[in-house]
Amino acid sequence: MRISELSRASGVPTATIKYYLREKLLHEGVLTSATQARYDRTHVDRLRLIRALLGPGGLSVAKVRPVLEAIDHADEPSNELLGVAHCALVAPADPDRDLSRVTAILQRWGWAAAAKDRDSQAALLDALEAIDAAGFTMPPEALDGYAQAMLQVATMELAHLPTESPAEAVRYVVLGTVLNEPLILALRRLAEQHVSTERFAGPDLPDGD
Repeated sequence: MRISELSRASGVPTATIKYYLREKLLHEGVLTSATQARYDRTHVDRLRLIRALLGPGGLSVAKVRPVLEAIDHADEPSNELLGVAHCALVAPADPDRDLSRVTAILQRWGWAAAAKDRDSQAALLDALEAIDAAGFTMPPEALDGYAQAMLQVATMELAHLPTESPAEAVRYVVLGTVLNEPLILALRRLAEQHVSTERFAGPDLPDGD
């Protein structure tokens, strides 16, 4: 298909497709002349992924590029590939930052504290330090409880990880993280309301009283 046909098939404007080509996010088509090229279904699929990462995924072009590069060099979904997807979603950690507090917590849980996960570890440390700075006293068992709940969530989510291609695996991780986090927070609030009602609401009065 020509670029105009690719635009219609993907729903992406021609000017935007040309921008993705210039930025090396989208692979080149097969040249048919000095100014014309042919595109195929792989370009439609790639545009779908790019738009998902930039749109609902909320990534910048700079963040999308290393994710796509990791996909292009992967033969199948892997822990390293999924780590790239996760790292694209969090701020880069200061390479000199002391993460020993988080490392000790992860080791206590028996979780891996890999160097490639420093950004996510730093995000956890940010959260813990914000709790400390606010003077909020977290119950001693709360952090462990959150960890166990998240372990169950992660196990369930990754059980449904697409395995047919690296691109689909990364799309699932990035979009699943971005789109599911508000869902998880909403469910937490509703669960708290339910537990609060059961704990503090008085017994139902008989009809007529």
